[in-house]
Amino acid sequence: HLVGLGGLRVDIFLGKLRLVEEGRLPGIVETKDEDAGLNATTSINNLRETLQMLEKREDHLEGRIQGELKEARKNAAINKRAAIMNLKRKKAYEDQIKQLGGARMTLETQILAIEASSTHFAALSAMQEGARTMKSLNRNMDVDDVEDVMEDIREQIEVSREVGDAISTPLGLDDVSESEYEEELEALMNADLQEQFQDVALPSVPANAPVAAPAAAPQTEDDEFAALGMEMGF
Repeated sequence: HLVGLGGLRVDIFLGKLRLVEEGRLPGIVETKDEDAGLNATTSINNLRETLQMLEKREDHLEGRIQGELKEARKNAAINKRAAIMNLKRKKAYEDQIKQLGGARMTLETQILAIEASSTHFAALSAMQEGARTMKSLNRNMDVDDVEDVMEDIREQIEVSREVGDAISTPLGLDDVSESEYEEELEALMNADLQEQFQDVALPSVPANAPVAAPAAAPQTEDDEFAALGMEMGF
């Protein structure tokens, strides 16, 4: 009778769990998007608490199984019917453990799915916020307005450059052409050359000074020897 009640409790729990998964459990209300993050954390905490409860239940059933095995060994020789009942109860406990193991796997899968969905929700919320911010910032901007602003900037840069050129030009020199300066510079250079030539003194040459005839270059070795003898007085 106790085994039957225990199995009934497990079946009721698993039935509720399936209703929770399908969203058909009475009292469940759909949450708003802004509460999704908080509800995800609450759901994960509740699922983990349920996992701990199932683990404790499994440990309890494992103890009951070991107890029934011990009783079955003791009754095997003296009371076969009692030993068979011990084994039946052991089998019922094992079936409950299998059911609890399936429920645990379902809960763990749900936790992983909720964590993944929570991450996706946070990423999507951040992207939506970024999109709203960009839309708000771009609302007061237009491509034509940007081009007009850039054109104004270019015009002001050109005006600034012209102002700088005007400020850097010396006053009173605009009426003199560049060619006049070049002609004046050339005249100064010619005057300097003339002064340099006037200061150079050339050597004087006598009018009746004999001009030495250039010596004929010897053509052969005999001529060279004869010329050398004449120079030495032979």
